[in-house]
Amino acid sequence: MSERKIIFACGGTAGHIEPALAVANAWQRLYINDDILFIGTDAGLEKALVPARGFTLHTINKVVAPRSFSLSALTFPFRLRKAVAQSKAEIAGATVVIGFGGYVSAPVYRAAAALKIPVVIHEANATVGWANRYGARFASRICVARAVDASAPKAFREGEVVGMPLREDVSNAAEYAAPDWSSARAEARKHLGFESTQPLIAVVGGSQGSQALNREVSGIISQLLQRGVQVIHSLGGSNELPEARPGYQPVHYIEAMADVYLAADLVIARSGAVTCAEFATLGRYALFIPLPIGNGEQMKNAQFLVEAGRAEIITQGEFSGHWLMAHLNTLLDRSKALSPQGSTSDLSAAKAIVAIMESAIRGGRS
Repeated sequence: MSERKIIFACGGTAGHIEPALAVANAWQRLYINDDILFIGTDAGLEKALVPARGFTLHTINKVVAPRSFSLSALTFPFRLRKAVAQSKAEIAGATVVIGFGGYVSAPVYRAAAALKIPVVIHEANATVGWANRYGARFASRICVARAVDASAPKAFREGEVVGMPLREDVSNAAEYAAPDWSSARAEARKHLGFESTQPLIAVVGGSQGSQALNREVSGIISQLLQRGVQVIHSLGGSNELPEARPGYQPVHYIEAMADVYLAADLVIARSGAVTCAEFATLGRYALFIPLPIGNGEQMKNAQFLVEAGRAEIITQGEFSGHWLMAHLNTLLDRSKALSPQGSTSDLSAAKAIVAIMESAIRGGRS
């Protein structure tokens, strides 16, 4: 087959970018001669993540949809038009466009429609974001990671449920663990340098960390250690690290997240869609504290894990070091009572999306 141009539109946060990278890897394995191009902006994490994974990134202007009347609202149509023109120049001649949300996706969707290029949309969150809502009118196919909430547009409520495309390290870890999950968890804990006989908590605030989680957890480290609980604590790249102690590992950023999900008895984290999917695949039990901004999607993303008995959700206002110490035994007991096996529901997501893209190219529905 002759070389084709395949466009991936995503940007802003890892929640949009990581699933796109997973699908791009799956596409590249099947069609090594195709030219894969990512469209993003200079303002998001894609600027670092996409080139680091070996893909080409071209950028357009970031266009943020106004939430209220302002000067920005008055100029929005003109800024969107410019971003669409930039997108047309970048995607001309493409075979298919797939978007994963983030502000950059909206002008790319519109440009693709104008150029009669088929559009596929993947929505990771339970609450559909603005860019994907906008793009639905131009889409040939729409797929979702999981069932979206009742407020979502009909196109997403009826979208094909395909799961969340996973990073290769996560999917590889799940395949490695499948023959013996208990041994894989013990081995991961050993890799991280923790004792096998004491509980392990992982505190993960995301790539930038969480000041709220860091403050509350840092204040109770001594109490946790006295209770025989080990802690690995990801504080974020720009935050100062506390002093490490036996049983306590503070780090700026966790590279080996697959090992952490496997090793930890309890994960304390935000509930971004990617985090929830990775945890579902490898983790045991989680305490999710949704980020209290945005569209409220983080409160809904982890509901499937709560319903499966594998997580609890509390608000940031409820969470404190005192709360954690008071509920620690309950959380660890719930983890201990669970099967060591993770979920396999997202392992085939990337392949499913590739098949949908192929169908969109053919102009079909299946």
